[in-house]
Amino acid sequence: MTAVSEALRNTLATDLRQARAATDELFSWLAESAWLERPIAARHRLIFYLGHLEAFDWNLLARDAQQRPSRNPEFERLFAFGIDPLGSDLPTDSAANWPTRDRILAWIRDVRAEVDDVLQTAPLQGWLHDGWAIHLSVEHRAMHRETLAYLLAQLPAAHKRLPAAAPRPAAATIHAHWCDIPAGQVTLGLDRNQHPTLGWDNEYDQHRVEVPAFRIASHKVTNAQWLEFLEAGGYHDDSLWTAEDAAWRKATAITSPISWRQRDRAWSFVGLAGERPLPLEAPVYVSQAEACAYARFRGASLPTEAQWQRAAYGTPAGDERAYPWGAAAPVPGLHGNFGCLHHDPTPIGSFPAGCSAFGLDEPLGNGWEWTKTPFAPFAGFQALPFYRGYSEPFFDGKHFVMKGASPQTPVTFLRRSFRNWFQPHYPQVFATVRLAEEG
Repeated sequence: MTAVSEALRNTLATDLRQARAATDELFSWLAESAWLERPIAARHRLIFYLGHLEAFDWNLLARDAQQRPSRNPEFERLFAFGIDPLGSDLPTDSAANWPTRDRILAWIRDVRAEVDDVLQTAPLQGWLHDGWAIHLSVEHRAMHRETLAYLLAQLPAAHKRLPAAAPRPAAATIHAHWCDIPAGQVTLGLDRNQHPTLGWDNEYDQHRVEVPAFRIASHKVTNAQWLEFLEAGGYHDDSLWTAEDAAWRKATAITSPISWRQRDRAWSFVGLAGERPLPLEAPVYVSQAEACAYARFRGASLPTEAQWQRAAYGTPAGDERAYPWGAAAPVPGLHGNFGCLHHDPTPIGSFPAGCSAFGLDEPLGNGWEWTKTPFAPFAGFQALPFYRGYSEPFFDGKHFVMKGASPQTPVTFLRRSFRNWFQPHYPQVFATVRLAEEG
């Protein structure tokens, strides 16, 4: 087992600095009044995330890997773990329970200096020997940048000050249709022997899956199509919902996508950039429970993870691509709405260069896409030795795989093997719908 090279050490240190800059920028969007706000009842107050990113890096890279003495045990515990409550088990802390931002910022400066010292001078052995833990700490920070983005999307405009984003493209002329996908094999996951330090534990191990013929929609479901479901009474028709999903719908009184508002009988969309008239040509963002009800309304279903993967990365010739469009590296604004170029969803059909060989429009970007596959381990799964709780607690049949990317997804997560997942009753995530039908 060889130690990490000096070149890789420098690369990882640069990646971490850039990841810090990205989250620091997002924190700068918050007004002073926002830090103790809880935009989503099932999540921590915003101030938690300020400390969490540094606690994760400290606990993983300095304390656990290098046995460095604690600088602030209280903060290392307080900011160690996020939450993913199910049902009514919501956090009950008060604003007074949290330390001041000045105290947290002073601790962050100390932690960053210590972590930087580890990367610059410490012998990178054990967990750090090959850079895997450092690489995933960078990706962990990138994940939380997207988490912060959907939290900020639920935050009233008075609490945030967003910078200008790239102009939204105009609505494109599209020709929505069913894509016929012939039976064939698809590759899921990463090869542990070939890429042992690239991915998260749930991405391993690589295997092939036989996929029977099926059909999948060329485009994601738009707000205009969702409006038809809503106006037809879809949110009140129990026949379209499982008993569990219907109970959730009634308990939360949800009668439209959480990002929609109705004023004087006109619908608007509330996103990261604020409120604007409902963009009918943009993809709808909904929970998996809502997505399944809509699919039943249309006489279809959600795709499985394997179906989605084959349609997005396979080709009629039978081979598979690194990306839906080919081998070229992803470019935000060319291959799709990802990489934080736009704050909110853009019209479908805006990025034809991102289409797959089978004709899927923008499989990467503009919204994660729900599947009906429960999040579960692949054969050969091994929990991360330095973060055993990353995936295993969610192999519970109560979380479902999402594929693709949202406007706020960094390019690092556009690799073919990456898997996202959420509870079916979580409507705030930037996730949308693409329908499928069995062959």
